[in-house]
Amino acid sequence: MKPHLRVGLIGAGRAGTVIARALERAGHSCVAVDAISDAAKARASQLLPSADITDAVGVCEAADLVVVAVPDSSIEAVVTGLVNARAIGARHVVMHLSGAHGTGVLQSASAVGAMVIAAHPAMTLHGRIEDVQRLEHCPFAVTAEGDALPIAQALIIELGGEPVVVAEADRMRYHAALAHASNHSVTLVSQSMELLADIGIDNPGAYLRQLVNASVEHALREGDRALTGPIARGDFATIREHLQALRSARGSTRKSYVALAKATIERQQRELDADTLKAFDE
Repeated sequence: MKPHLRVGLIGAGRAGTVIARALERAGHSCVAVDAISDAAKARASQLLPSADITDAVGVCEAADLVVVAVPDSSIEAVVTGLVNARAIGARHVVMHLSGAHGTGVLQSASAVGAMVIAAHPAMTLHGRIEDVQRLEHCPFAVTAEGDALPIAQALIIELGGEPVVVAEADRMRYHAALAHASNHSVTLVSQSMELLADIGIDNPGAYLRQLVNASVEHALREGDRALTGPIARGDFATIREHLQALRSARGSTRKSYVALAKATIERQQRELDADTLKAFDE
C-alpha cells in the first residue's frame, strides 16, 4: 500500500495548484496552502477547497511533502528562510517545479536532512481543473539524488506523468530548449499573423492553423528532414524576394526572418550565394 502524504503548497500559482490537485487525485491530501494575493486565494479555494490557507511556516508544519511553487528567483531564499526558521527538517520531502533549476537551490533543506526533488512538467498549465487531466503522459524533468530519486519517480507516475531524469548540470540547457520551442514559437507565429493581417487576411490564426500544426507535427517526428519550402529547395532567389518584401514589416519581423533563415540554412548545410549573403546584411 502506497504511503498517504500530507501535501503543503507554498505559492498558489497556476502550476502549483494544478500539481497539488493532481496529487490529491492520486490519493494524497493537500492540507495547507500559502496564498498571498486575492487571485492566489481564489485559485486555491477553487482547486484545493479542503486545504487551509495559511503562511509558509504553517504549510511546513502541516505537511510531509512541501511543494515550492514560487518564482524561480525566489526558491532558494524561500527555502533557506524556512530552514532558518526550523520549519523544514528531516521529516520533509521538499519539491520545487522550476525547469531552470535542479536541487542546488534546495541545498539548505538537504543540509538539515530533508529529501529534495526538482520536478518540472513539460506542459503549460493555466491553473484550471482541466489541466489535471492534461498531465496524463506529460513528461517531467526530474532531478534528485539517492533515495529521493525513486520517490520523485513514483510521485510523477502517480500524477500520470512520465519521469525523465535530467542531471543537475543540464537543467538550464533543458529549460532553454523548452523555452526556445515554446516561447519563441509564440513570437514567430504572432509575427506571421501580423503580416497576414496587414495584407487584409481576416482571422490569420485560422488561416495558419493547419500549416503550422502540420509543420510542428512533422518536425517532432522527423527533425530537420521535415523542412519544405525555398531553403529546402535551394531557392535563394525567393528568399531574397522575401527579404525585400519584409522591409515594410512592423517591428523586428524582418530581423527574426533573417536570423531563422540563417539558422535553417546552416542546419540544412546549404551553400549561400553572394547575392543572398548581401541581402541578409542589408
